[in-house]
Parts: sequence; C-alpha cells; structure tokens
Amino acid sequence: MENNRNFFITIALSVLILTLWQVFYMNPRVEQQREAAKVEQQRVEEQKKTAEAANPGAATPAPAPGTIPNAPGGDTVTAASRDQALAASKRVKIDTPSLEGSINLTGARLDDLKLKHYTETVDKNSPEIGLLNPQALPTGYFAEIGFVGNDKTGTVPGAETVWSVEGNPTLTPSTPVTLTYTNDKGLTFKRTFSVDANYMFTVSDTVQNSGSSAVSLFNYGRVTRYDKPAVASTYVLHEGLIGFTGTEGLQEHKYASVEKDKQYQPGKSTDGWLGITDKYWAVTLVPTEKQPFQPRYAYFEDGRHRYQSDFLTDAINVEAGQSATVETEVFAGAKEVAKINAYAEDRHIKRFDLLIDWGWFHFITKPMFWLIDTLYKFLGNFGLAILATTVIVKAIFFPLANKSYASMANMKKVQPKMLEIREKYADDKMKQQQAMMELYKTEKINPLAGCWPVALQIPVFFSLYKVLYITIEMRHAPFFGWIQDLAAPDPTSIFNLFGLVPVTLPHMLMIGVWPLIMGVTMFLQMRMNPTPPDPTQAAIFTWMPVIFTFMMAGFPAGLVIYWAWNNTLSILQQGVIMKRQGAKIELWDNLVALFRKKPSPAE
Repeated sequence: MENNRNFFITIALSVLILTLWQVFYMNPRVEQQREAAKVEQQRVEEQKKTAEAANPGAATPAPAPGTIPNAPGGDTVTAASRDQALAASKRVKIDTPSLEGSINLTGARLDDLKLKHYTETVDKNSPEIGLLNPQALPTGYFAEIGFVGNDKTGTVPGAETVWSVEGNPTLTPSTPVTLTYTNDKGLTFKRTFSVDANYMFTVSDTVQNSGSSAVSLFNYGRVTRYDKPAVASTYVLHEGLIGFTGTEGLQEHKYASVEKDKQYQPGKSTDGWLGITDKYWAVTLVPTEKQPFQPRYAYFEDGRHRYQSDFLTDAINVEAGQSATVETEVFAGAKEVAKINAYAEDRHIKRFDLLIDWGWFHFITKPMFWLIDTLYKFLGNFGLAILATTVIVKAIFFPLANKSYASMANMKKVQPKMLEIREKYADDKMKQQQAMMELYKTEKINPLAGCWPVALQIPVFFSLYKVLYITIEMRHAPFFGWIQDLAAPDPTSIFNLFGLVPVTLPHMLMIGVWPLIMGVTMFLQMRMNPTPPDPTQAAIFTWMPVIFTFMMAGFPAGLVIYWAWNNTLSILQQGVIMKRQGAKIELWDNLVALFRKKPSPAE
C-alpha cells in the first residue's frame, strides 16, 4: 500500500509540474514571441514604406535561370478589405459542396478559398473559415503553379501572367475550367483546373511547342504565406511547413526554426508532397510523378516576410511541333481523417496520412480515434462515444484491474501486521524490509499490483488528449447542455455562479461544472483507501483533488468528462472487489473523519 501511494503521488506531482511549466513558462513565452513578431512585422513594414518612398522606381530583379521567381508586388499590403483585394483582378468562381471562392486569373492562383462546413466559432452565424487569401491582404496565403523559362522559351506563365478563360466560367466537381496563354515564341500553355467534392484540386498543364526548335523549361509549385498563427507549434502538435519527400521522409519545420535557418532543402524526389499545415487545415502540393523535383522549405525577408514550401522540377524538354503535360495536385481544406486517408490510398500519395500529427505514440492515438469515431457513428454524439470508449477500455483492462484491486484489498487486510512489523523494527530498516517481504510472500501479495490501474490510465489519458486536440472531428462537437465544443474547456465557472453573474473572469478562475464533478469523483476515489499515516502524504492526498480541479479546468471538456466518468467506474469497480475480498471500504469512515471535531492537544 505504501508503494502504491508513493507511485500515485509521483505521477500526480509529475503531471502537476508539467502543467505548471506549461502555464507559467510556455504560455507566457508564446505570448512574448507573438508580441515580438507583431513588433518586428510593423518595423519591417515601416522600413519598406521608407525605402519605396526613397526609390519608387526600383524593380524586382529577374530570377536566375532554373530558380523559382519571387512573388511580385509583395512588398506592401495594398488592399484595405477582402472585397477590394478580390476586385483588383479578374477571377473564375469556385463552387463545390465543401468549398467556395475563386481562382485569380493573374497568375492562375488559388488565393480565395473558404470552407463551407466550418465556422470560426460555435455560433451558427459565425463566418466561414477563410483558408486562402489574396496576397494584397496582411493574411495573404496562396498556392501557385508556374514555369521557369529562358531566352528560347520567351515569357512563360508565372505570378504576373494574365490567363484567358475557355468555356465555363465556374469551377465545380462536374465542370473543369480551362485557362490558356500563348507567348511570343510560339508556346501555348493550356491549364485545366478540376476539383472533387471535397478538398483536392488537380492542375493539368499542357505545353504545345509551335516553334521551329526544341525548348526546355521547368515547372514549379509553391504554397506561400505572409502571416502565421498567433500561437503555433505547441509541444502537442506541429504547425508550420511540412512535407514527405525523398529519402528524408517526413519534414516538419516550425515557423521559428525556418525563420532562424532561412531554408531547408532535402534531396530530390520523384514522389511525395509538401505544403503548410495548421492545427485543423492545410494547403499542400503533390508534384507530378513524371519529373524528379527539388523540394524546399524557406523563409524570405526580402519585401514582406513570408514562409514558403515549394518545388522545382528537372528540365522538361518539348520538341518542335510536340507537346508535354505535367500534373500537380493541390490539397486545400480541412484535415478530416477519413478524407486524408482516402486521398493517400486512392491517389497513391506517399504517407499523406502524416499530414495529421498523430505523434510518437500513434500506435495508441490512431486506434483511440478509430474507436471513438466508430462509436460516434452508432451513438451520434462524440461525448457519448467518449463515455462508451471509457467503458470499453475499462473492460479490456478489467482482468488486470481486478487483480490489482484484489491485491490492494489484501494489503488492507494485512495492515495490522504491517504496522506491527514497523513498530517492532522501527530502528532497523533492513530487518523491517525483510519482514515486509516475508509477509508479502506468505500472504501472496504483490505490493506493486495496485500501481497498474494508475499506470495504464496515463497513456490512455494522453492519447485521448491528443485525439481531442488535433482531430477536426472533435472541433465544435457538442455534448449536452452547456458543452457545445468537446475540444474546448468547460465555459462555465463557479466563481460567477455558472453565468448568473455577468462578469468576465480570468482564465485561472474558469472552474466549470465538469471540472468540479471530476474533482469530486477523484476525491471520493482517493477516500476509498485509508488515510496515509504520514502527515505529508495525507496532506498531498487531501489537496490533490483540489489541485487537479484547477489544473484540469483548462483542458478540453471531453477529456474532463472522460476523467470524471473513469473515476466513477473505478469507484464502483473497486468497491465491488473490496466487498468480495472482505476488505473494509473506508469511504464513509474517511468522510465522517473529515468533519469530526479534532481533539485538542490537551485531550
């Protein structure tokens, strides 16, 4: 029993230390970095405005042969609103069951995209999530496909190319859109955009050489972003530049790391994908398998600061009178698990499932999500699915937990003998331990058996936390009553009488109903056991539920509901086993002792 208590205290203190480190060190540090980034961005903008005023005729240098050109006009924000930015160029409308937006005919860019099924908040009138934005806005974010040529090819399609539209002006899953551009060297470029009902675009480029000599050109693609999330790249998941190419495999580059190192350039590849990922959304490019390509992850400080994942293919040769076709797929949307897995399998995109950050313990996290998602399909509510998952996990570990609780019950029955041994060998710790081991052997007791229920709960707890935190399926998933988002903390608080008093509370005082239920169930579970004789341990056991209540209040509501329900099941299970073993259940006596008047020292 002593070892069990020590183990439980160690686990609790470890979790407490990690949480305090996150709250008092990491969160202020992230906030400081966010403010520093804003100040730096303002400083750069002011410098650029000053430079433009001093030298208004300065031109953007031409790219070196075989390199990706920079985005033109990217030095300053030129639009006051989204509508103004969209009106600055001709566009082709996008309308699918999942997406709405437009293609910019200047550069044939995907730079206007909203997600129909996702809103910014749980409010029904909340705006749709805006994923891609025109470059003229502070939040500029786009995907672009283009070519790099030379003197023989003449001007090839790039960021400034104005394309013409053939036929249907609206891109839908059933109606592709074709754009054309012809240069002065006899090269005709035909680009066809198609899109499925979800989030995958296919960009097919055909180059027709009507000239008298062969030409050689390069195909490039890039995902460029001018801003970054206010808080990104926590220890729970990766946000930033990402890809899976070549022999290096998965590449994850946080915004801070790419700002420091400026660029990462892994080896060439013939398959894979790359782009930029957020917590719930991503924009990625899947280059053609016909040409080897060079991936790159970069941060640029010329003009406006920007982050970019890009690729450049090897030279594409087009003989006179012949044509060549290259195809690039562009994923732009929500990281829904089923759809991401389907794209990986159906389109043979190498390890596209890694776009979702399952973490090092994916062998636990992915089955946990599968179980919850499967139960959701039967129950229709993710909260109920979490409760059912808890029961199933309990059932899986039932034999081991049964054995553990039985061992704990036996430990309680031999406690008088243990106290007798401690008193008899109070001055000889060696003999005390030897006598204890002999007692365990005689009574067939494993003193560490009681640790297993706690130890097994830890990986399940963290895997559930990971699932709630990273999967978009849990985002804005309601439970019942006031819980409208299982991935967000309980929005109520005891300190404003659960919303009856109209006052805004600091984050640390948002102690909602479910954290209180979790704290009460944890308190009751701990009171199932005798109070530790050591005063320090007794104090820790007394205050631990209070500490965990405050600590868990900031965690996703789904996780708190799981913990409270798990505690309840553990109380019932432990009570039944203790009764069968003939061990006394200490719960009622411990509760009475809390309110019993303590004797004075004189008494």
